[in-house]
Amino acid sequence: MRNKNLKKMLILNLPYILIGAFATNLGEAWRLAEGANLSEKIQGMVLGGGFSAAFANPLPSLYLPDLLIGIIVGAILRLAVYLKGKNAKKYRHNVEYGSARWGTQADIEPFVDTAFENNVLLSQSERITMNSRPAEPKYARNKNVLVVGGSGSGKTRFFIKPNLLQMHSSYCVTDPKGTIVNEVGNALLKNGYEIKIFNTINFKKSMHYNPFAYVHSEKDILKLVTTLIANTKGEGKGGDEFWEKAEKLLYSALIGYIHYEAPEEEQNFSTLLELINAMEVREDDEEFKNPVDLMFDELAERDPDHFAVRQYLKFKLAAGKTSKSILVSCGARLAPFDIKELREITAYDELELDMLGDRKTALFLIMSDTDATFNFLISMVYTQLFNLLCEKADDVYGGRLPIHVRCLIDEMANIGQIPNLEKLMATIRSREISAALVLQAKSQLKAIYKDNADTIIGNCDSQIFLGGSEQTTLKDLNVTLGKETIDMYNTGETRGQSQSYNLNYQKLGHDLMSIDELAVMDGAKCIVQIRGARPFLSDKYDLTRHPKYGLTADADKRNWFDIEKFLKRKDNLILSGDDRFTVIEVNEE
Repeated sequence: MRNKNLKKMLILNLPYILIGAFATNLGEAWRLAEGANLSEKIQGMVLGGGFSAAFANPLPSLYLPDLLIGIIVGAILRLAVYLKGKNAKKYRHNVEYGSARWGTQADIEPFVDTAFENNVLLSQSERITMNSRPAEPKYARNKNVLVVGGSGSGKTRFFIKPNLLQMHSSYCVTDPKGTIVNEVGNALLKNGYEIKIFNTINFKKSMHYNPFAYVHSEKDILKLVTTLIANTKGEGKGGDEFWEKAEKLLYSALIGYIHYEAPEEEQNFSTLLELINAMEVREDDEEFKNPVDLMFDELAERDPDHFAVRQYLKFKLAAGKTSKSILVSCGARLAPFDIKELREITAYDELELDMLGDRKTALFLIMSDTDATFNFLISMVYTQLFNLLCEKADDVYGGRLPIHVRCLIDEMANIGQIPNLEKLMATIRSREISAALVLQAKSQLKAIYKDNADTIIGNCDSQIFLGGSEQTTLKDLNVTLGKETIDMYNTGETRGQSQSYNLNYQKLGHDLMSIDELAVMDGAKCIVQIRGARPFLSDKYDLTRHPKYGLTADADKRNWFDIEKFLKRKDNLILSGDDRFTVIEVNEE
């Protein structure tokens, strides 16, 4: 290290050493020149042969006075350069008003995996590796992606479908119209994926999902209740927090009782609804005991410290009239479960959410993009999925799932609120979980998550803008892109007795892309932003150029995935133990 520093110092000071050595020869020429005064000395150096004698030997003079002159000259020059540099004005030539520019191929190369299939596709020319531990750690980026694009900008065709066809992970996909699974389902099956479908549009074309199946502790009960409250209607009197908190107590008590005391086949929303229906309250008789009260009394005798008992006792502190109001609010909130089909679809579980990180699975969550009645179920799925996978990664796999799980959340604003999403987005990365949030505008995210929206966006290392006209999105993007320095010239003309013209040049800052330019951006283009890299103005990904495009229904209608046929085949199979199966559609020409 010492030798390295010494070498660096010598290199930096070498010009001054060489000039000093040259100055010793000048000192020698002065000393050898004849003359009594300055003019005679100069004549003696030039005409009298002083220079010739001094520079006859190219080596520096070692005579002490000459050496002293050389040292003084070198030192003065070094001091002058130092003072000049210290007091120099700091000019940033050609970037005075901004250094923004569009990224190039060289800018994206460090983030790309050499194997095409091991990348997250962002655009036609930009992609980032799925490897969370690249050779150079400084190029490591999380796989969370924020996709913003107005209606018709191609969020499904240009982002979701191509990334599904990468097939390097397990997937949980929000399918707003139920068409994505039809178009890529067979492609996934043929590549060894297990298909799971939860359909809130048509329950007859859906597998069963029971949130109670993933409740294993008091903590899970509270998470389920929080999600239910956040995403269902019936918020009580004018939004008063009292009613919401009272409902939470009752739900926690009843779900706790169901989880610990009811047989497995009765652990579902149907049982919860029946318990609430059985909770008769008489305002004129505070001592009246309904069947649920008697159940909890019996449980309290056996286990006074039971979680469900403690929650129920807090609920019972409310007077008869207040209790009745709480029960009415609960009934309104759980009104969707009065539908027989919904009770049946949530009677037991087939989705196996905790297994997505164990084997390659594609879970499609089909929801209506016009009716949000049952969308709270989708939010429940995501909440439980994130929590289950994080716990499994920590408890079973030492912190990292063996198979990466990607959540492609299309129309995210319509699924309701996922509790603590801002924290989950920051923590799931290390567990081999990532999320792609697909929105029509950033304002949608802010409407749901309020102040936490910026935190959620900040935890997405990649952002894609596919086009749109929403002002909040355009303003944010305009600021983020920054300004570039451009040259401008002005011309002037003076008319009078004698005409004159003038031309002047100046530099100024200009938006890399102004708000009006963003609003009218070419529909085939998109803007990709990756943390630590310049933004890219690129072509949207061409689905037809994907190596697996031929397996999709877009390429050949014979590849259409029939959900109903798939579910019937699955139901007709008789399995034993932990047997697994794969259904592959074979189309005969």
